[in-house]
Amino acid sequence: MARPDKAAAVAELTDLFRESNAAVLTEYRGLTVAQLKQLRRSLSGNATFAVVKNTLTAIAAKEAGVEGLDAALAGPSAIAFITGDPVEAAKGLRDFAKANPQLVIKAGVLDGRPLTAADITKLADLESREVLLAKAAGVFKASLYQAAYLFTAPASQAVRTIDALREKQASQEVAA
Repeated sequence: MARPDKAAAVAELTDLFRESNAAVLTEYRGLTVAQLKQLRRSLSGNATFAVVKNTLTAIAAKEAGVEGLDAALAGPSAIAFITGDPVEAAKGLRDFAKANPQLVIKAGVLDGRPLTAADITKLADLESREVLLAKAAGVFKASLYQAAYLFTAPASQAVRTIDALREKQASQEVAA
């Protein structure tokens, strides 16, 4: 029979898995408490970083319907439960891992799909949501401008042709 404190920990982890839209599993071996505090501060707003027990995490992930983390649950593990922008959180983890090589990104889950460490790095290399939305808006605006130009082109060409005919007629009348 499970102890109440372990059952509560599994329930809490299950809730975190269900509430977050992404989770990144890391290994924190060799990091100091001050460094972990700095990492938590850099992720605040987008994610919560929690040190977890592997067995309890595997049970909680299974209960939440999250697959793909079982193979990476070895050694001292911590998970970043991402509730905000996954790209920003992935950038924060990648940048912290560059500055502190002791933090190893092992695996992750994004919208129910498992991610490898390479996938998380690719996610971190993406531009932020706002920048991507601005680029998409620019593309839409440019295509609308081009469509408006195409619709007005025949009318303006007709006006230029009529003006050329008038000038030609005027020059013929003066010559005659």
